[in-house]
Amino acid sequence: MSKIHASAIIHDGAELAADVEIGPFCVIGQHVSIGPGTRLEAHVVIDGHTQIGKNNRIYSFSSIGCAPQDKKYAGEPTRLIIGDGNTIFQNVTISTGTAQDDGVTLIGDDNWIMAYVHIAHDCKIGSHTIFANNTTLAGHVHIGDWVILGGFTTVHQFCKIAPHAMTAFTAAVAQDVPPFVMAAGNRAVPNGINSEGLKRRGFNSEQITHIKRAYKTLYRQGLPFAEAKSAIEAQSLTQPELRAFLDFFAQSTRGIIR
Repeated sequence: MSKIHASAIIHDGAELAADVEIGPFCVIGQHVSIGPGTRLEAHVVIDGHTQIGKNNRIYSFSSIGCAPQDKKYAGEPTRLIIGDGNTIFQNVTISTGTAQDDGVTLIGDDNWIMAYVHIAHDCKIGSHTIFANNTTLAGHVHIGDWVILGGFTTVHQFCKIAPHAMTAFTAAVAQDVPPFVMAAGNRAVPNGINSEGLKRRGFNSEQITHIKRAYKTLYRQGLPFAEAKSAIEAQSLTQPELRAFLDFFAQSTRGIIR
């Protein structure tokens, strides 16, 4: 029995692995490639220059590889690349990149993207993330591995959220969020570290204590940022897990939440 429903519309130029499953009323564009083991439920649209890896599952009414919502976009053949093992729930929208960046929106592996999420053009998403319902990313946002974004989180364009960070429900992120930090509020401010998430990912109690101490240095001692950064750099000489803070500070462009 065919794994492609008779009502699906698939362009002759699309490249589908032999075992891809396509549900009723899906539409697949000319420049789409889909890897083995991937399954599309009913009414999914995949367009643009979109490459999807293996063992992904995409639920109904999602629009993947749609044109960027950017007035400067003039139809350039920009791309969307999605890795392996992702779950993309109902009504998710993910745009391709723009020529104003490097032309690629990138999604890693094993991400859990819940209903009504929007991932705009030129975003770079790591692996093992969770985006709760109605999370909205503006263009050029970078999200690290193991990040959790609470429902209705909104992230300003060009912001970066570092690995192992977490946002609360309705957080409005307007500056960069350092690694391990929990952010909450509108506008989002630091609210402790994601200690429970770190435990689940194998960080030991000593490492978590070091991270908590670095958090206090950054946020609780009233130090100017430059002094806090220097103090964390000194701590990192014997506590290598703190290098993640310093690496992130070096690439932050919008300043960190304070």
